[in-house]
Amino acid sequence: MAGEGLPIKVCCRVLGVSESGFHMWRKRPPSMRAIRHAWLTEQILRVHAESRGTYGGQRVHAELTLGRGIAVGHGAVEMLMRRAGLRGLPGSRRRRPIHQTPTAADLVDRQFTRSRTDQLWVTDIERHEALTNRAVVKGHRPWPVAAGRVKQRAV
Repeated sequence: MAGEGLPIKVCCRVLGVSESGFHMWRKRPPSMRAIRHAWLTEQILRVHAESRGTYGGQRVHAELTLGRGIAVGHGAVEMLMRRAGLRGLPGSRRRRPIHQTPTAADLVDRQFTRSRTDQLWVTDIERHEALTNRAVVKGHRPWPVAAGRVKQRAV
């Protein structure tokens, strides 16, 4: 406000501070936190520039802590990047690999009717996986495995 040409007396009255406190604030040297933030901002700018502007807060934090050995929290890195107007590229540009694991062949050819009993057995794979994963069914009644015989139908 005072920098915009308003009288200091009026600004101090509006903000509820003393004039002597305002003048002492202007003459006070920067705090240790302000000095560290200025230094960290320089380091962040350097890391961001070396990545050609692609790194976001998480990668800049990883580079500072793991690559350069600087003890800093990820929240501080994100705050300083926001103040400096830095952003990483959105999303992931890596392609996810298509796994080459073979799938089971469709041995029944989607024909679930059979001429006699005990000729075709089916199961529900999703239920089977849920039974083996204790984190999914913890605290719940276990489901029976959905496997059984396909009964012969009269045609």
